[in-house]
Amino acid sequence: MKFKPLLDRVVIKRIEEERKTAGGIIIPDTAKEKPSQGEVMAIGAGGRDDEGKVIAMTVKIGDRVLFGKWSGTEVKIDGEDLLIMKESDILGILE
Repeated sequence: MKFKPLLDRVVIKRIEEERKTAGGIIIPDTAKEKPSQGEVMAIGAGGRDDEGKVIAMTVKIGDRVLFGKWSGTEVKIDGEDLLIMKESDILGILE
């Protein structure tokens, strides 16, 4: 199934963080927090301003982004756990 988000929404796949600390301690799954980094999988056409003109999206497919811990709505598409959120919920693009 293909999924195309509407307006200024973005589909993000979480990127798992390291399971080991800098000191070599392995963090069990039960103690880990959900990652706040992800890869943009799909984007909508863009938001609209007060006059109805389309505002282009800043992020593009393939960008690695940072987002808030509680941002977005978790969905499962084709057996894959993804997040759908507005572009304004993204804090920044990682370079």
